[in-house]
Amino acid sequence: MIWQRFKNSSQNEISELMTMRLSGFKQKILIEGRFRTNPILIFLHGGPGSPAPFSAGCRGMFPELTERFLMVYWDQLGCGVNDKQISEDFTIEHFVSMTEDLVKQLKQMFPKNDLYLFGYSWGSILSTLVTKRVPHLINGVMALGQIVRNLGFNEFVYYALEHAQMPKFRQRALAKIKAKAKHTPFDLRRIEYWIKKYTNGYQPKRAEKYPLFSVIAIMLSSPDYTFKDLLAVILNGTRKNQSLNKEMMQVDLTSDLQNIEVPYIMIQGQDDLLTPTQMARQTYEHTYNPNLQYALVNNCGHLPGKHALREVLLIGYQFFMYLANQKKKQKPTDLLNKK
Repeated sequence: MIWQRFKNSSQNEISELMTMRLSGFKQKILIEGRFRTNPILIFLHGGPGSPAPFSAGCRGMFPELTERFLMVYWDQLGCGVNDKQISEDFTIEHFVSMTEDLVKQLKQMFPKNDLYLFGYSWGSILSTLVTKRVPHLINGVMALGQIVRNLGFNEFVYYALEHAQMPKFRQRALAKIKAKAKHTPFDLRRIEYWIKKYTNGYQPKRAEKYPLFSVIAIMLSSPDYTFKDLLAVILNGTRKNQSLNKEMMQVDLTSDLQNIEVPYIMIQGQDDLLTPTQMARQTYEHTYNPNLQYALVNNCGHLPGKHALREVLLIGYQFFMYLANQKKKQKPTDLLNKK
């Protein structure tokens, strides 16, 4: 594996772990691509604090991506190579500002390249809000497991859990959570655990599992990760933070998504319950904005298996290539009017 990833990275015109200052914090970013003229694709991982499957430890590991894109792997502040204690002073706004700074600096470095975002779960909050803030710098967005509203506490989750084979004492606990006017991060952790244990909403039992050991092997053999960085993929500075989870539970991106100014595709696992697929579909169906699109991946929950992830990437690639082709067909005056 080590020799193969070295061979892959040596074939790239750019393969560099660089330091940027994002919203006042120095952070390491891995940029890798076969050609410097490739469109930029920034991966915004989930969590907060879960830099997988595409992290700063992925140098040379995904030639199928770096052949097509100038990949930007960013372990967000508080995890991986950018581990730091995330105190209760941190808000979603801090991470949106970091994402905005990353977008702006990359556009300064590669002014002629199209720039796309790939947001996953928590990262979909960042992709939505930063696109709202700097639409003129972003050419398209794909989001897997889009967070829309009422994270963990909504009609789709309640219905699924009430009809799941949960013990009676947990059904009673669910009823108490449902009756609450205000929820806590502990309530959210319980809901997530029940979704994983009693439903197909996280990983369908009939589907291929998430390739956890492959992801760990990639990070273990990374030339850019120390053992400390590897530990910080799981045990990191976001572990004790509650302020971000509290905000996530209150987020409502319905209007932001329905009025998005940049082509944006929500890709949902058929069984996803953590970020309910029905909710994303309703958001799409209740808007007349042609920028907002929707795609479904079969045999996939919130966390995609290897086959499902390949399908997600294929959908995203086709979406971005469609946008690139449409841009080529536009007249120069049309492009100027869009700025």
